Amino acid sequence: MPRLHLGDWVDSAVTFLQSHFSWLFDAITRVVNGMYDGINTVLDAPQPLLFAGILALVAWWLRGLSAGVLTFAGFALIDSIQLWDDTMSTLSLVLVAAIVTLVVAVPLGIWAARSKTVSAVLRPVLDFMQTMPAMVYLIPGIIFFGVGVVPGIIATIVFSLPPGVRMTELGIRQVDGELVEAAEAFGTTPRNTLVRVQLPLALPTIMAGINQVIMLSLSMVVIAGMAGGGGLGGAVYRAIGNVDIGLGFEAGISIVVLAMYLDRMTGALSRQVSPLGRRALAKAKSAAGGLRIWNHRPQPVVALVGVVVLALVAGGMNMFGSSGEASATGAKDVGKGKKISLGYIPWDEGVASTFLWKELLERRGFTVDARQYEAGALYTGMAGGQIDFETDSWLPTTHAQYWAKYQDKLEDLGSWYGPTSLELSVPSYVKDVNTLADLKGKGSQFQNRIVGIEPSAGETGILKDKILKGYGLDGEYKVVDGSTPGMLAELKRAYAKKEPIVVPLWSPHWAYNTYDLKKLKDPKGVWGKGDGVHTLSRKGFASDNAEVGAWLKNFHMDEKQLTSLEAKIQSTGKGKEQDAVRDWLKENPGLADKWTPVASYLPLPAPPSPPAPLRPAPPRTDPR
Repeated sequence: MPRLHLGDWVDSAVTFLQSHFSWLFDAITRVVNGMYDGINTVLDAPQPLLFAGILALVAWWLRGLSAGVLTFAGFALIDSIQLWDDTMSTLSLVLVAAIVTLVVAVPLGIWAARSKTVSAVLRPVLDFMQTMPAMVYLIPGIIFFGVGVVPGIIATIVFSLPPGVRMTELGIRQVDGELVEAAEAFGTTPRNTLVRVQLPLALPTIMAGINQVIMLSLSMVVIAGMAGGGGLGGAVYRAIGNVDIGLGFEAGISIVVLAMYLDRMTGALSRQVSPLGRRALAKAKSAAGGLRIWNHRPQPVVALVGVVVLALVAGGMNMFGSSGEASATGAKDVGKGKKISLGYIPWDEGVASTFLWKELLERRGFTVDARQYEAGALYTGMAGGQIDFETDSWLPTTHAQYWAKYQDKLEDLGSWYGPTSLELSVPSYVKDVNTLADLKGKGSQFQNRIVGIEPSAGETGILKDKILKGYGLDGEYKVVDGSTPGMLAELKRAYAKKEPIVVPLWSPHWAYNTYDLKKLKDPKGVWGKGDGVHTLSRKGFASDNAEVGAWLKNFHMDEKQLTSLEAKIQSTGKGKEQDAVRDWLKENPGLADKWTPVASYLPLPAPPSPPAPLRPAPPRTDPR
């Protein structure tokens, strides 16, 4: 059967939409960003423990005293592990996605409940939306809306919309038909029948749908983090990429606390707003036969007064609190607080150079946001203008595919290190394997696998497309896609047990100083010539930031500087990259001023001295 080029048709459709409807996507981006920024500003305004108190008061009102105490303890835990800002960012993302989803889902559900034709048309569409892998939605999301919170919110809306529509339709259809007929018999209009009979009785089911929308939105936060959405999803994504168990557990616990709070509160709220729910609560209270302190719930007025008081206290603290010290003053304050966005892939030289520049720019008064991305998302975001620059492009070979695709929208600020090399490496205790050709016939020794890095990495593409085929290894070895930290963790485990392993590496890399490894020779030259590590920026960045552009163009590191910085970051520990950079700069005085020179304040010139009185010239003594 001939191949159906469905993927090519989809690519063409996406290209058409991107070319002709960019104005629409830009408008959606502005609206969604505005909603997110507004909600996030409100949530970030109070002090963490005061806001935790507000959330605890809401829980006390809706669920009881025990729920209030547990709520405060849970959010205090989040604050204690320094993930409060990420949690508020995630809550903002969930709220924006839930609000937009419900604005669309509830009317659609009502329409489907009142029309069998609409219900029949919507059903396969909702099935498609709900069963399509959620990560697929990120691909067009990044292309249409760039990187950041917007593609994550859009993907979340698409993924969480079906249960909202289905539960609304189900709730209205389950209303007793005799009640609807009775309302119509008394002359009630269809609109009043819907508003006064069907919706109140369907409210418990609709609220269950709202609960599902919120839970599905929370399940999407990690995927949103892959597109630069930040928040707890970004923390989980960093933990996965860096194989950081501690950070992963902390971010996971924070998501669990937030999910449990939202789940319990929406469930309790549905009982408060629904007539059937209030009746059930009254029966349960009378059946309890007595007041229990842990089930005590304040009157709504008392809870509202408490929330208002705490909000006013929080606002007062922010109004009169100190704004902190500036990061740079005087002649060094070149940036004046201007924001610069950096992106990086979790490769060692990229992490080292990114956090080095983050520290250098912050010392010069800039506000720097550095986020981790997949290679494809990084280049797409930079081409779209959401990311200002990155420092780890290997050109002209390794990242040639990205440069060919986006070179019209990027600027090459030059190579700051080179030449580099790509290679497959094995531990030195692996005998009789010294070249790539020696791997042939020895696949069982290495479990027929090459422990790889990110599938989006340029080295991975060259390895799969050229190295395996060039040396006849494609039927014998399989490249196991993963991440650079995952590959290094597997190398460490195998090296400790003296097990054979083959991994892709590059030079320079700190692993060659830590382990005794052999670089497999490439007699056919399939890897190609060595690359330079380039800094790429969005189009126009150097002209918009002339001084920073000049710094980046003149920036160079030698092998000793780069490997020592990488080793410092490794020894300092995960999550402390900028601390390691600060210590390294202290050990290498003068480099910061060399790489980011600024004009110092000069003393005011002294006023000119009055001219000396004229004196008669001495008599000439020269006989000529």
